[in-house]
Amino acid sequence: MSKLAKSLPILGSVVVLGYLNTNLVTRAISPVNKPSSASAPSTQAQKPNTLSDTQVIPGVRVGPVTRNTTRQDLAKRFGAARLKDQPINIGEGETEPGTRVELGSKRSFSVVWTDSTRSKAKEIRYLGSDWRTPQGIGVGTSLAQLQQKLGTFKLYGFAWDYGGTVLLEGTKLAQYDQKLILRLRIAPDAARKSPNDFKAVMGERQFSSNNPHLRSLKPEVGEMIVQLAPNRE
Repeated sequence: MSKLAKSLPILGSVVVLGYLNTNLVTRAISPVNKPSSASAPSTQAQKPNTLSDTQVIPGVRVGPVTRNTTRQDLAKRFGAARLKDQPINIGEGETEPGTRVELGSKRSFSVVWTDSTRSKAKEIRYLGSDWRTPQGIGVGTSLAQLQQKLGTFKLYGFAWDYGGTVLLEGTKLAQYDQKLILRLRIAPDAARKSPNDFKAVMGERQFSSNNPHLRSLKPEVGEMIVQLAPNRE
């Protein structure tokens, strides 16, 4: 197992791909194992969406969801019809119990539970674009905007399981290291339009956010994973 796999245990297995093909383009453009974009249930048949807090505090909470939140809490808050229990792929072919909360494309999220009782939340994945950290970071944040928040940072190359992962250590937001995982994706047609630039930033290597090959690929945050702190005894 690579050094990165040990430091980021929640991410997927390492598959180094050294050539450009359709699979590589697909992996680089969108996060792996993303749930289908099924529309949320009709609000006429369930409780209204009462979510007003979409702030993400890495290591603490995602809106009203904390480590203490249970599935029953989610049902009371959002309505049972909005919840869908499903296994969440956490990488290396393994899954953990999860619940998808359907609040529309911009506010939906998935809870990964510590066990099958769904009584303690472990982490939050597949957040919509309305979810933001206090610094304004969320899905859709561009590379340039991210540099304004972090300063110059390092990221892993594209077209493998950890592709586009941002390294927070040593940045202005180092306090979020191991609490917040950000993965960049490239523009949908970038690999086809700029294949040489894409090849130059592929694979299990670290690159500077100032790398000139990144510009034509127009990276942005495509996935955000938030860890929730364990309960304090």
